[in-house]
Amino acid sequence: MQSGYLAATLVAALAVCSSEAQAQQRSDSTARRQQVVLDSLTASLRALQNRMDSLEALRGEAAATTQPPAAPVRAGSYMNMGFDGLSDFGWSTEPNVVALQPGDHDPNVRGFTVPNAELTIDATVDPYFKGFAAIVHKIDAQGESGVELEEAFFITTSLPHNLQVKGGQFFTEFGRQNPQHPHSWAFVDQPLALNRVFGPDGLRGQGARISWLAPTSFYTEFMLGVFNSAGGTAFSFRSDASAEINGGVPDPRPVQALSDLVWVPRITSSVDLSDTQTLLFGVSAAFGPNNSSAAARTRIYGADLYYKWKPTVAPAGFPFVSWQTEAVARRYEAGARPSAADAAVTLPSETLRDRGVYSQVLWGIKPRIVAGLRGDVALGDPASFDSELRIDRRRVSPNLAWYPSEFSKLRLQYNYDRREGLGDDHSLWLQFEFILGAHAAHKF
Repeated sequence: MQSGYLAATLVAALAVCSSEAQAQQRSDSTARRQQVVLDSLTASLRALQNRMDSLEALRGEAAATTQPPAAPVRAGSYMNMGFDGLSDFGWSTEPNVVALQPGDHDPNVRGFTVPNAELTIDATVDPYFKGFAAIVHKIDAQGESGVELEEAFFITTSLPHNLQVKGGQFFTEFGRQNPQHPHSWAFVDQPLALNRVFGPDGLRGQGARISWLAPTSFYTEFMLGVFNSAGGTAFSFRSDASAEINGGVPDPRPVQALSDLVWVPRITSSVDLSDTQTLLFGVSAAFGPNNSSAAARTRIYGADLYYKWKPTVAPAGFPFVSWQTEAVARRYEAGARPSAADAAVTLPSETLRDRGVYSQVLWGIKPRIVAGLRGDVALGDPASFDSELRIDRRRVSPNLAWYPSEFSKLRLQYNYDRREGLGDDHSLWLQFEFILGAHAAHKF
């Protein structure tokens, strides 16, 4: 049996390593370090042998069974489970911190915040599909706990012609940051530009996405997603929070055609500028109905750019320099509607335009130390009503992150905020992250 030969080979290798280690022993401390290594290798060998024995036993049972088993062993029987916890502590000159930090996973009070505690599960379902789920617990500004199914989707693994289908509930692949979970952000909070057009929790929902990887010499991928247009995470569309955008009472318009769903096309590509430099770029859009009136629609456009330099010899991935920037623009058609502030007042038909951009640079100074700087702008044209979403905002955020290991992170960030007509504010946030178990890798 192959497992027996492998075990014998590894045992022989361990015996040789042990003999050489004893022959070269120079001190008690050196011997102790060598013994730790040998013990670790022995434990790994035992775990590998047990796993191979289990697999061969399952293979033997399958061969001996003449009828299809009632409960076949599936690849999905082996699941990766992980937990990621984020906690923040800090202070701001603005007592109402949520007014400055509107993101659902931003620091939300002076003092302590638990913005995101995430349980993830992923596995191969069978030769055709993979599955992923993320369940999030968070505590709001009033100290109330909330639990949500952030993502739960399947993704195909064996379609022909470089095609792939994804379905379920998931973050929409619009730009670079929107599909990312909060713990993978390079800064403590959500960029203002993305919050302005996608709302506190980003653009996500129930739907499906098809993608095609073009057979080119460099990476190029075309995506098309379609999603439900209602709910809090469809902020610019048929969301219950639409009054924050259009100032009116939401129209309970139903879904009557495919055009009443949200359609999200995206094209992304990358090129290697040299052995040490990579450039990624993409364009995205989102089209769908909004509930300011029975026929109103929303259009969002975005462009993103990511550059990274890393030397050919980079211990633990350091040093490096990366630059990421995104620009977004929203055209929100608001029909004539009753004012949410005064039902006796009818607001006129108007087109509400918003735009924003953020740009951030990260410098991996040396292993486990990263410095960052982000600039952020969100702008809105005047409207027939007053709203904080029409206020022009600017923010500058330097930060410094230290990774004690690949399973923990400590980040210090300062924010300088300027809100038109409201003045300037200063905030200082300290964030800690820890990871338990396996955690699915994130895209480059």
